[in-house]
Amino acid sequence: MLIEAFDVNQPRLTVAEAARRADLTRAAARRYLLTLVALNYAETDGKHFWLCPKVLRLGYAFLSTASLPKIAQPILDQIGTKTKEVTSLHTLVDSEIVCLAHSAIRRMVAATSNIGMRLPAYSSAAGRVILASWSDEAVIAYLKSIKRERLTPMTMTRLEDLMAEIAQVRANGYAISDEELEIGLRAIAVPLADSRGEVHFALAVSVLAAHLSVEEMVRNILPQLLSGKKVIEQSL
Repeated sequence: MLIEAFDVNQPRLTVAEAARRADLTRAAARRYLLTLVALNYAETDGKHFWLCPKVLRLGYAFLSTASLPKIAQPILDQIGTKTKEVTSLHTLVDSEIVCLAHSAIRRMVAATSNIGMRLPAYSSAAGRVILASWSDEAVIAYLKSIKRERLTPMTMTRLEDLMAEIAQVRANGYAISDEELEIGLRAIAVPLADSRGEVHFALAVSVLAAHLSVEEMVRNILPQLLSGKKVIEQSL
């Protein structure tokens, strides 16, 4: 991990030094460093980079990641029972969304909600609600640092389209991925904010497109997600 390239002996690194210590190409190291700067985890004078105190919050995020699945499981099961759809908990790791837990009652087998499954943040509902909590500068830096693949004909890949979608997510308070990860699969997600208002996790429901339209998802499933969100956020 690039952050581990910094230590007491070398708290300030150039791009070349960071690349060498993290075993990355200089281009990749520069992209990651600029993303850290955009997220306020690092600062730069144009030549050297160094970590900011905010990086300590990653420790908090780790502890939350370790305990939250157990706390959230009853809520996931409750939503899964009421909606008869797959309900899951996700967090952002590097540039991808990772599934931490899912409801025990599952109407379908969805590969996107298997525990440990990684999904592109830019095209997943869970990823978008987390990205929407970032500044535009940070989101743009992230989107420019990754390869945005068109997974289906519905997948948004253009920077302008994705930024418009992120703006809509902020306005709505929820995100939708409509067959962008897999044809026939839709998802809706809400952000989970901690006591500081920071978003590290997302609560999502995945459905077969043949079962529910986007409008039906918003009408029938979103209220259940919002109720679960209130309960889980009390533990963050």
